[in-house]
This record gives sequence, C-alpha cells and structure tokens, in this order.
Amino acid sequence: MKQETILVIGANGQIGTALLPHLQRLYGWENVIASDLRAGENQQAIFERLDATDATMLASVVQRYRVTQIYHLAAILSAKGEADPLWAWNLNMQTLLNVLEVARLHQVNKVFVPSSIAAFGTQAPKYETPQSALLDPSTVYGISKVAAENWSVYYHKRYGLDVRSLRYPGVISYQSMPGGGTTDYAVAIYHEAIQGNRFECFLAADTLLPMIYMDDALRATLELMEAPEAAITVRTSYNLAGMSFTPAQVAASIQTYFPDFQVDYKPDFRQAIADSWPKTIDDSVARRDWGWKPRFDLPKMTKEMITHLTEKVI
Repeated sequence: MKQETILVIGANGQIGTALLPHLQRLYGWENVIASDLRAGENQQAIFERLDATDATMLASVVQRYRVTQIYHLAAILSAKGEADPLWAWNLNMQTLLNVLEVARLHQVNKVFVPSSIAAFGTQAPKYETPQSALLDPSTVYGISKVAAENWSVYYHKRYGLDVRSLRYPGVISYQSMPGGGTTDYAVAIYHEAIQGNRFECFLAADTLLPMIYMDDALRATLELMEAPEAAITVRTSYNLAGMSFTPAQVAASIQTYFPDFQVDYKPDFRQAIADSWPKTIDDSVARRDWGWKPRFDLPKMTKEMITHLTEKVI
C-alpha cells in the first residue's frame, strides 16, 4: 500500500474518536494526525490543536506533515445548530471551504467530507429515499450539508480534487457521548438503561428514522475511501443505510436485557426535524459502486452497545 499521511479534523467527535484507531491500524500510528480545538481524553494519537476556521493554521499542519488525505469531521449538528443558525452555518461552511482550498493548494490526494440524511427534506420520498431525491432541508445543518455536497462536486469538476462523501444516517456508538444531533436519543437511551434509569425521549415512540451502528459506519467510510477512483460515480454524497427503527423498538430491544427499563415520551422541537427526514434509505448505488453492505441489525447492535457500555461502567 502506498504510504499515506492522514489528517483527521474533529478527531474528538463521535465519528473521529472511533475512526482514529482504525486509521492507525490501516496506515500506521505515525501516519495519522488527530486534530481538534483541544486534546481529547486518553487520546492515543499524534495530536495537533487546530481551529479549522483558520486557513493559515490548517495549511501549516498540512504542509508540516505532508498530508495526503483529510477526513473533515468537524461540524455543528442539527439540534445544536438550530439554537444559533448563523454561528452553525459560518462554522460549518468556513471549515469546509478551508479544507477544500488547502487540499487543492497543497496537493492533498483525497478528502472525505461527510453529509447526512439531514440534507433531505419534506419533498423527498419518506420510504426508500433514492440517491437522486430532491434536497430541501429544514435545518441549518442540513442546508450546510447540501452546500458541502455541491462544493465537493465543484472542486472535483474544476480542480480534479478527489472528494468523497457519505450521507450518514443516525450513528450509534458506545465510544462517545451524544453530540447534539436529533438521532442522538438512540445513543443516550443505552446509557440510561445500563445505569438503571428511566429515559425521557424527545421523539415520539413511533418515529421511524434511518440509523447505523458505528462499526458499519466506519467500515463504509473506509471502503469508500479505499475504492478505486474510477468506481466513484457519485460526487455529491452516497446514500448509506444500516437499519431503521423507532424509539419504541429500540426500547423493546433493550428490555430483552433489562425488563424493567422504562421510557417516557416527551417530544420537543426535535420532533419536527425528525419528521422532515426519510424513514428508510435506498443505498443501492453504494452497493453497486463499491460493494457496500451493512452487517448490524437492531438486535445485534443492542447486544454490542450493552456489552461495551457495561464494561465501561464496571
């Protein structure tokens, strides 16, 4: 394998925390640079403090390490972004444009810029949402993701920059705490269950949403990034599917391990966000182009989450 030097921006986030060790195993510990606004707890990686809104600082890191790939994971998520839309837009877009422009100027070979199901809105079909569905997002986070998809296409067409992307569903993991997303109830619910607490859910019991377990999300990311460039036919962002479930269904799955676990449903402003999103995703283009196939369903994911979170508590 050709030697690569990988820069992960937003390494302390949900995906970055889990992705780092996989990249280290794939490329070597010394070839993976973690970066964020501050060092993470127990982070076993070469670390650079980096504010990605500062293009000069970003360029300095890229040049110093001779970075060949960038994973741009820093973003303000859906629910948190709605509290301060202009701040979320400015941060999400400035960091994106800095990454794309620095990558262009300093011969970075490949860039990963994640998108989200938040890019879809009320006009997209709710079930088996196709790759080419209309994008009319209802949140500033979703708007920024649509813009990022279009900028990625622009940089690829105009400059030949190899930018790749996935429209992540809600990502479920035990490695980090929820980070302000509308689907994050499905992470928090496991934490409360293993501690013997009741859970207050901010979505209605029957709210069906697309989700993916972290192991599948990481595997999809790495499979996409390792695929031959000729295989990549989508330069906006690939639809990605794992499973779809409701809060009631995940609660019932948890109750197979903790029969006394209880959930109170108190929908808040995040319900309207969830209602604007797809319920199931058609990811047939990803399956065709680079062989994507999920491995985790809800029962298998629940077993993994409870096992790993219980180990952390003990």
